Amino acid sequence: MTGKIRESADDRIFTIVNYVILFILTITILYPLIYIVSASFSSSTAVISGRVWLFPVEPTLAGYEAVFKHRLIVSSFLNSVFYTVVGTTINVFFTLIAAYPLSRKDFMPRNVIMALFVFTMMFSGGLIPSYLVVKELGMIDSRWSLIIPGALAVWNMIITRTYFQTTLPEEMLEAAQMDGCSDLMFVRKMVIPLSGPIIAVIALFYAVGHWNQYFNALLYLKHQELYPIQLVLRDILVQNEVDASMITDVADQAAREGLRELLKFSLIVVSTLPVLIIYPFIQRYFVKGMMIGSLKG
Repeated sequence: MTGKIRESADDRIFTIVNYVILFILTITILYPLIYIVSASFSSSTAVISGRVWLFPVEPTLAGYEAVFKHRLIVSSFLNSVFYTVVGTTINVFFTLIAAYPLSRKDFMPRNVIMALFVFTMMFSGGLIPSYLVVKELGMIDSRWSLIIPGALAVWNMIITRTYFQTTLPEEMLEAAQMDGCSDLMFVRKMVIPLSGPIIAVIALFYAVGHWNQYFNALLYLKHQELYPIQLVLRDILVQNEVDASMITDVADQAAREGLRELLKFSLIVVSTLPVLIIYPFIQRYFVKGMMIGSLKG
């Protein structure tokens, strides 16, 4: 006999309450995003007067025109692309070569090395020693100061190690060794092709971290030509700095203030858009890799 199981009154009430709570949470999360996008397409007078609620008021592209007129926007955007692509590539490489040996039971010192990795998650030298290390390595005011010090995230390495332990059976390694396969060839031919989900997960983690970083840039970079886009965004949002060259038609203070407010929302959209575009393409790998990588430690 086939048929739908009849829900009790308590089950229906529970379902309704869940839907209401989820709806409220969704609105709470989505509304700020919708407001920022709408404000970025609205006129400065509408934004300052508080007339923007859901849809753009007096639609205009003045905010985006001002963004790309800023002397640092294009260079900082390209810098962030460089930091994200190169940094993520280095991160993923070091994470894989650290996680795979530590997932092998025949690697005798793996427990000791793993303990040392975990120790660094709990204790660190602090800000000043980190700065001194970067300085002594000659990376101050260098692009590599934003890439090399964070070349490996221990937490991502642990997730990757767990994925290898859970997904790659020992029998596959034994069969490959019987066929004369070296460890390097096994990693290249078997481990990496079977690790697409976890590589996508850690690549997303690292990429978002590189794209959003500004604090290390604030510490280590002196020349504005090396600034990532988030540091330029910080200058505009926190310090309210707007390039005077962007005021071309109206030079009074009111126009400057209106442009500053409009520029904030437009720049937030521009700086967030690349991550929002990339995420849907790797979401399925993200969910699969995260679940498998968290099964056991």
